[in-house]
Order: sequence, then C-alpha cells, then structure tokens
Amino acid sequence: MVAAASVVVAVGTATGLLSALDTGGGGADEARPEATSSPLLAPLPAVTSAPPTPSASKSPSPSARTTKARKPSRTPSPAAPDPEPEAKQAPAQASARLYRYPDSQVLDWVGAHRDDPRRPVIEAEIADRPAAVWFADFSPSTIAARVRAVTAGAAVAGRVPVLVPYAVPDRDCGGASQGGAPDLDAYDDWIDAFAAGLGSDEVIVVLEPDSVALSDCLSTARRTDRFASLARAGRVLKAADPNARVYYDAGHSGWNAPAKQAALLRQAGAASAASSDGVFSNVSNFHRTDDEISYDRQVLDALGGPAGLGAVIDTSRNGNGAPADGEWCDPDGRKLGRAPTTNTGEARIDAYLWVKLPGESDGCKGTPGTFTASYAYDLAR
Repeated sequence: MVAAASVVVAVGTATGLLSALDTGGGGADEARPEATSSPLLAPLPAVTSAPPTPSASKSPSPSARTTKARKPSRTPSPAAPDPEPEAKQAPAQASARLYRYPDSQVLDWVGAHRDDPRRPVIEAEIADRPAAVWFADFSPSTIAARVRAVTAGAAVAGRVPVLVPYAVPDRDCGGASQGGAPDLDAYDDWIDAFAAGLGSDEVIVVLEPDSVALSDCLSTARRTDRFASLARAGRVLKAADPNARVYYDAGHSGWNAPAKQAALLRQAGAASAASSDGVFSNVSNFHRTDDEISYDRQVLDALGGPAGLGAVIDTSRNGNGAPADGEWCDPDGRKLGRAPTTNTGEARIDAYLWVKLPGESDGCKGTPGTFTASYAYDLAR
C-alpha cells in the first residue's frame, strides 16, 4: 500500500486512538488501549491502476506504516497543490451521532496544558472531535472488558463508537507496525473476545487496516488462511452485535487498482452480508476525499455483493491532499480534512471518520505514536 495505513510504530500498542463528541462513558483504565495512539502506517508501493490519487507506487496508509520498500508514490496529488476542493468541503460539523471517547493522548495534553497558547485551537479542532479507538495490543485476557468500556460509554451517551481491531498476525508485513497475535488460531480467539465486548448498540468496526491491501508479503497459502480468518471475524462481530457495521480494508486511491483490490476483498469476505457492510480507505493517509470517493465506488462496483454495501473514509489529515513527493511520515503542509460525520451526502459513502488521530506522530515530528502538540497545531490552525 502506498503508505500503509497502519503503521503502528512501536509505540506500545496503538490501541488508544479516541475521540468523541461528548463525554459519555469513560470506561475503566483497562479499556484504554495501551497507548491511545493509532498505529503508524506507511506508504506502500504504487499500484498501477489508477486511483485518482497520487501514490501510485505505494500505498501509504494513513497511519505511518513504513514499508519502506514500498514507498507510496502517492502522487495523489497532482492536485495537491490546490487545497481549494477540500477546503470547500471542510465546513461540515462533526455528527452528533459519533462518539468521542474521553480518554486519549490529545485530551491528556489539553488537560495538562491549559495555559499553552496552542491549546484553544488543538482543543476545538482536534480534541473535541470524535475519533476511532484502536485495539492494537494482543491482550486476550482484557480485550473484552476494554472494548466494553468504550461501547458502554457510547451507549450511555447515545453515540456511535468507531473501533479498530488491529492484531492480525504478520500485520504490516514486518514493518514499523509489526506485531499482533502469534498465529491465526490465537487471533480467532482474540476476535471472539473482542466481539463479546460489543454489546447490542450500533458500532462501526474498521477491521484490520492494511490486512487486505498489504497482504502481498504472504505466501498464497498464508494469504488464503488470513482471508478466511478475516471473513470469520466479520461474521463473529456481526453475529455478536446485529447493529455492528463492519468495514474491510480497501487500501487507498494511490494503491491497488480497484479491480485488484476488489478481488482480494472478495476472498476476505467483504462481499458477504453475513460478514461485511463494505470497505474503508485512506486510513492514516492523505489522499483527497474526492479521490477516495471515486476509488471506493469503483471498488464496490467491482466487488459486487449486496447493494447496501458502502464505504467509510479516513479524512483526519487529508485537507491538503497527499504531498507530491510521496512523503508519508508527518509531511509538512498538511491540514485536517472533513469533520467526522455519518451524513456525507454522497451515495455509497457511509461516513467520513477520523481513524488516525491528528497530532499523533508517524515518527518524524515526534516519537512514533505519541501526541505531538506542534504537529497537531500545524494541522489544525
């Protein structure tokens, strides 16, 4: 993937990305994914096809996963120079339906720096927005309780949480975000426990960033086994909570061609209503929203499956598009993208989400996975 979306750098476990409107449900300490950070994903190789966006040579995932070998050629942006298109769409306000989990690195920083002149901007533009909560550490004994702490808080607040399970074996192909379960049997058990914490209310699950788009490092047999496990994961999650909406990894518009990505997704169960509600793209990346909308629709058309399948897009840092030079690690000149919302006004696009928490470094402006105030301020001001 041109810039893999889940580069969970070794910052502990990128499991605690969160942010939600409202303070509903705090949850116990154990619910906090050990690091409230989103894993780093790095850019991947550029795919020939055509996603409108830049990175043809890597698929940089929104997170910073560094698969250097595949540096994203995100050239997404021929348009990158012109920020206007995104700027015009940015006004949308965060949907009151999405949940801001009250435990994150940015909220910790805001609370500890009340006199910092950057605080008002960071608080209003980032800390007060709903964001995803990552579960990136393999901790079978506590995962159900940690998931429950988030979903229970969201239920009390009447909001919808966004959860990111990120523990599939061999994630990130041994890159910066390597880690996860020791094998697929252990992963299946972990998913069972994860599902036990969902409850019965509406929840959005962004299932394993990079697990499909970044699977070319696996042998055919191991890829087949991974895809079978992902298909099972979707079924287990939806069976545990009929109101759960599960989305599969479509990479991003600068990565695989839509037809190629759809073929992989089909093998992973994304075309089955029993396991999937559609696809997600641009996690931890910077590709423009319009490019992602076009790409996701092409993927969905090629995927087939129920007419109701849709897509969700990570818009957390794509306000200026991807840099023309393909840089994925805390690139300069980026800005926040459209606010998180489930009201996109676009056919087949179910939501704009902040999956990667703005301000959590990819490893260049700060320690990988940690909140870096200067970076956050540059994105938000």
